[in-house]
Amino acid sequence: MRQFSADYIFPINAAPIPNGVITVDDDGTITSPPAPLLGNERGVTHLKGILCPGFVNTHCHLELSHMKKQVSENKGMTGFIGELISKRNNFTEEEIENRIALAEQEMICSGVVAVGDISNNNSTFKQKAKGNLAYHTFIEIFSLDPSKAEQTYQSGKKLEEELKRSSINNHVSVSPHAPYTMSLELLNLINEDAKANNNIITIHNQESAGENELFESNTGVMYDAFKNMGINPTFMRKTGKNALESTLPYLKDAKKILLVHNTFTTQKEIHWIKSNISDLTSNIYFCTCPNANLYIENRLPDYQLFINENCKVTVGTDSLASNWSLSVLDELKTISKHHPGIELNTLLTWATKNGAEFLGFDQLGTLEKGKRPGLNLLKNTDGMKLTERTSVFKII
Repeated sequence: MRQFSADYIFPINAAPIPNGVITVDDDGTITSPPAPLLGNERGVTHLKGILCPGFVNTHCHLELSHMKKQVSENKGMTGFIGELISKRNNFTEEEIENRIALAEQEMICSGVVAVGDISNNNSTFKQKAKGNLAYHTFIEIFSLDPSKAEQTYQSGKKLEEELKRSSINNHVSVSPHAPYTMSLELLNLINEDAKANNNIITIHNQESAGENELFESNTGVMYDAFKNMGINPTFMRKTGKNALESTLPYLKDAKKILLVHNTFTTQKEIHWIKSNISDLTSNIYFCTCPNANLYIENRLPDYQLFINENCKVTVGTDSLASNWSLSVLDELKTISKHHPGIELNTLLTWATKNGAEFLGFDQLGTLEKGKRPGLNLLKNTDGMKLTERTSVFKII
């Protein structure tokens, strides 16, 4: 049994505790919830900083870890996709595996305990089988060609079964890539699969202005880029609506949906969700990847909008192709820098409790008795504010 005290403890399920103490068993199970330090406790390890649960990274592309510094910054979504496609296969299998292992270790050292990871192939399965982190793997599939929907879906199901056979981390579901890469036939197959298996799914959403233009009018940079890539224009749906409204109704039977990026999401879309999708707070979650948004589009979502609308927000890092690190703390520092009015307890709720809740990892996310959520120490804070110098030390 070990006891730790700190300047502040953030249980997340309760208000922050100044000068608090927490007791954990040798395996990291919390045996006594956080409480004020009385001063007569024995054997307490006193720490300077803030104690909080381990971080949950709800959106990562671990398989792209070999692409660090390979894709130019601020090229926009179409420029990013073009460079990624042209360069991602210029590496050996050994190089890719080594970079995946290093990236996972980076997440562990930065206090991450669970990951929602995107997989287009099986390159991460070997690493996940080691059980170093809790993973929910989203097998990502995409095709605009209606005639290839069944084949694409079955390929995703084969990867899903392969992961289940190879890994103790067998939380897995088939998910769509993005509105602009899906035929209606493929969306329907994913929805039927989610309904039959009570799946959670994720989808990239409104990461660029071009996505909305594509659906609203079949114009814009994304439409032009797809045409230049030789994609049949008839596959690109013109609905007169934005990307979200053109897609979400076809995924209505998933248990929970994580909308990722949301850089161009507005109040109009959130109100549309509330009026068209029942029980927003339990079914629809919004993942933000601020550093990736800056890396690709040099723009951040309207965080105050999501707070005002009482949305469930989670935090992701995206991939090392579109980010400088896989540190959830780095994401929180970026949000805090650009939006200093957002309280730290709100940021940490996004980075812990909400992510654990969405991914279904009940033992994580809050400092409650009986849980094993990991324990992070945030050092070099300004009271209850993050600074550029704030760092994380993984206690458990």
